[in-house]
Amino acid sequence: MTSEPANPTSTSRLSSPGDHLATSAAPGPGRTFGMRFTSSPRGARLARRLAAVRLDAWGIPYGTRSHDDLTLIVAELTANAVQHGHVPGRDFHFRLDTAPDGRTVRVEVTDTRAERPLRRTAPAVLAQGRAGLDEGNRGLLLVSRLAVRWDWQPRPDGPGKTVWAEYLLDATVLS
Repeated sequence: MTSEPANPTSTSRLSSPGDHLATSAAPGPGRTFGMRFTSSPRGARLARRLAAVRLDAWGIPYGTRSHDDLTLIVAELTANAVQHGHVPGRDFHFRLDTAPDGRTVRVEVTDTRAERPLRRTAPAVLAQGRAGLDEGNRGLLLVSRLAVRWDWQPRPDGPGKTVWAEYLLDATVLS
């Protein structure tokens, strides 16, 4: 795309919504997508949708287990940033990239609250009975089951934290 169209009076349209996001079809190293979003349910939803489009452009197609798992990880981490990491007037940052090996996808969500996320395990949730099974207590448990590893770290450039998860792609996506 150029900043100056050949005909300044005409409008241009992309042939499909994801054309400007396209990269090579095969998953591989060095791909990164990052963006800042408003700390609202709309921002979390937009991050999830853009991640889904980007994954598909990277060769991790819609409807595959890897795509669905990664989209769920993005949804949970961005929802947590909005619900638990929200500071009025502050955005959250979302980043998605592939590791140098081309087999691992890393999801990072940075918010501006420094409280550490609770590490929940299935036995701990079940021991709490019904209260442990409500909607509000399952996000990081799901992330821990889908990702090969996840953790958090203090934000280096200001107040807050980054919660990250790494996902190992299915062999079917890599072939």
